[in-house]
Amino acid sequence: MPLIGHGKPPNSFPSITKTQNRVTKSVLNQDFSTNQSAAASAPPIASMAKVIHLPAITTNGAEVIEGLKRIIRSDNESNADHEDPNNHEVVAGRLHLTLYSTELDCSGMEKTVEASTERGTRRGEVVEFECSFNMPKTFGKVGAVTMQNQQEDETLLFSVEGVEMQGHIGLRPCKGPQSGLIERVGKSYLPAQTPDGLKRLRNLDLENLRGDGTGERKESDRIYDYDVYNDLADPDSNPDLARPVLGGSKHPYPRRCRTGRGPTKADKNTEKKSGALAKYYVPRDEQFSATKSREFRLNVLDQAVHALIPIFVSITNPKMGFPFFTAIDSLFNEGLIIPSNGLLNKYLPRVVKATSFGKEKLRYETPELITRDRFSWLTDKEFARQTLAGLNPYTIQLVKEWPLTSKLDPKLYGPPESAITKELVEKEIGGVMTVEEVVEKKRLFMLDYHDLLLPQVNGVRNLGDTYLYGSRTLFFLRDNGTLQPIAIELTRPPSYDEKLAIEPWQGVYTPSTEPTKEWLWRFAKLNVIVHDSAYHQLIAHWLRTHCVAEPFIIAANRQLSAMHPIYRLLHPYFRYTMEINAYARKQLVNAGGIIESCFSAGKYAMVFSSIVYDQVWRFDMEALPADLIRRGLAEEDPNAEHGLKLAIQDYPFANDGLILWDAIKEWVSDYVDHYYPKAFTIEEDKELQAWWNEVRTVGHGDKKDEKWWPVLNTQENLIQTLSTIIWVNSGHHAAVNFGQYDYAGYFPNRPSIARTKMPDEDPTDDEYTEFLTKPESAMLQCLPSQRQASIVMTILDVLSTHSADEEYIADKMEASWEDSPVIKGAFERFKGRMMELSRIIDRRNLDEGLLNRSGAGVVPYELLKPRSESGVTGMGVPNSISI
Repeated sequence: MPLIGHGKPPNSFPSITKTQNRVTKSVLNQDFSTNQSAAASAPPIASMAKVIHLPAITTNGAEVIEGLKRIIRSDNESNADHEDPNNHEVVAGRLHLTLYSTELDCSGMEKTVEASTERGTRRGEVVEFECSFNMPKTFGKVGAVTMQNQQEDETLLFSVEGVEMQGHIGLRPCKGPQSGLIERVGKSYLPAQTPDGLKRLRNLDLENLRGDGTGERKESDRIYDYDVYNDLADPDSNPDLARPVLGGSKHPYPRRCRTGRGPTKADKNTEKKSGALAKYYVPRDEQFSATKSREFRLNVLDQAVHALIPIFVSITNPKMGFPFFTAIDSLFNEGLIIPSNGLLNKYLPRVVKATSFGKEKLRYETPELITRDRFSWLTDKEFARQTLAGLNPYTIQLVKEWPLTSKLDPKLYGPPESAITKELVEKEIGGVMTVEEVVEKKRLFMLDYHDLLLPQVNGVRNLGDTYLYGSRTLFFLRDNGTLQPIAIELTRPPSYDEKLAIEPWQGVYTPSTEPTKEWLWRFAKLNVIVHDSAYHQLIAHWLRTHCVAEPFIIAANRQLSAMHPIYRLLHPYFRYTMEINAYARKQLVNAGGIIESCFSAGKYAMVFSSIVYDQVWRFDMEALPADLIRRGLAEEDPNAEHGLKLAIQDYPFANDGLILWDAIKEWVSDYVDHYYPKAFTIEEDKELQAWWNEVRTVGHGDKKDEKWWPVLNTQENLIQTLSTIIWVNSGHHAAVNFGQYDYAGYFPNRPSIARTKMPDEDPTDDEYTEFLTKPESAMLQCLPSQRQASIVMTILDVLSTHSADEEYIADKMEASWEDSPVIKGAFERFKGRMMELSRIIDRRNLDEGLLNRSGAGVVPYELLKPRSESGVTGMGVPNSISI
């Protein structure tokens, strides 16, 4: 029997044609990337095949299933449109298809009919195959189709006539019935509802997807399993690239997809690399489609990054900063001539421009922030506005008690009391009320990176060329709904190093018109933004979306059949996430990678994310309403819109996000209530319970004993759980990802690293004199180096880009939902709410009374606008974490 698997559910049914014979005809199209003419010398490209699950078709001797047309295309499939249809040849090839009835025969055996292709006809780059089935009158309804590849090479199945398939499904080469796949097109089934003829296939499907936990995975495998993050280090190439394993009691962390590579020579607990440009394994069903691959080829991007870094090395000293702010501006207008290697302009056209005489120019597109107001980044107003409508709207919190105190051990980290005093706060708000009144009236807010960062400060500083503080930043909520920054506290803990003992240090800074204090305030803001940038990338972005989502995806594929309605609900929100995560492990968050080399935490970056996962992350707090309540930005109010009263009424992320959250939850509620009309059906769903149990005890096993995990025993709990997963993968990720270039492309607005300490932190006489005489030069030395800035800007440009095949939230209906009036109607309402959200966002951005998103020079808040064109647009909510 074939191996059974599942890929992305198609979006429409195969065509059905009635005739007067009993033969089912299948036409298969296969596409090759080669142009060889001889059939024997024209092997297919790395292949994919997919099994189609047909709608219920009764064969009474007069019906024919026609149109199982499979078009297998290479990455150049669009070229087939220009081929001469009369230019064709015979091509040898063998594919074997099996049709399964939904019924068992009288002896309890499966009913099947089989047929094979022997040869096909090449027309341009497409090869068509035909096969016929003799269908008995008593066969019943066709429930599934399996397909085995009996050629030497893996076959790429691109689509089925009448069935759109996004993504490729892998089918390893085989000489026997060892590589089938199953795909549902018709009705979804809860486990207890599965037709008898499909029960074995359903169970076998899941068994094959789980694998046996052994061996190294091959690119064509479709196996989902777990491992710890033990593949970030590279101690064999350099002992300095050794890193601790993330996952386990010492460094709690979510699990990733297992690849099965062996250990390194230097450390048996670290997984060896697979080569500089080799892909990391992800299951075949999770890999990018042809369109996505062309626009974001992991290998090509690897090559581009590997090509860019040597160029930066050759043209800049690694520590060289920008001599003037005009030199930064030149990156966006004049550009920088670089050696040409033929790759960069082709694959990074927005960043590298072709010039005459075979040269290439590194020239960046001007970010939206600078296009609208090139000086806004310097202002306190913009500094505060971006906490509510910028890249990281997830950290601002209400101050709930006074005075501010640390929870860290004072013996290790110094006095717990904040140096920001009651008198200072009251002075900065003009004496309009006491600090107790400000707290009581909920008008004092904070960015608090004190306790999270302070334990990392000395380790980071010992790395050299990067400085860190624990920080607190206070904001006062003004009557017009905007925030006013009033104080920043920066703290250096004591160091008890035997060679160099250092006393704790604190600095408090406030806005000022006095020249020296004004510059010190600017430096303090720069440091806070560096802290926020690190937290944004490592926590709000990587940890809370990419990283925590992967266990949900792995568990769903291991425990939920492709026939399961909850699998079908969640599957669009999992698209491409595992592949982009594999790329991140290889180039972004790995030892010596872009995050470590360009962001402030250096080699402690991923350990820091582990600490936050351990101390802060809770699944039940990841739903948007719960997150807002946790930070004091909202409180429950049944009479308020969305059931929440916001502490800051003009909070663009929350204002738009709550509409999106409500729409997601309404859609999920309709869906769950349809399939689970009674609570006991949830508890009795073995696949659903196995999925959630595996998420908690394996995928997030380091937190398996937490009491806050929801129990799936009611419709309400299931709805909240599914809505949270969908929100994290869509709205949350969109809010922290697609504005990266617009806000951080001009890096002085969002510097990734501070390379010097505060000018007043234990300075020498010469250092302080240099600051007083050339404060602008001192700031440029503190900002990222030319190399760091160029690398980060390039990556942010790529990661802010929507591909042409992006699937946006509520944009595409899964095929099986068409047959259910209840589900189809619910999805149409969901889609309508997304269209209305888009209109609401447009209206809000024109409302000049909403100062945090509208006005002269202000970047409008569009990050949660559901649709977008391809490219860098600063808007659009894809279904999934696809970049």
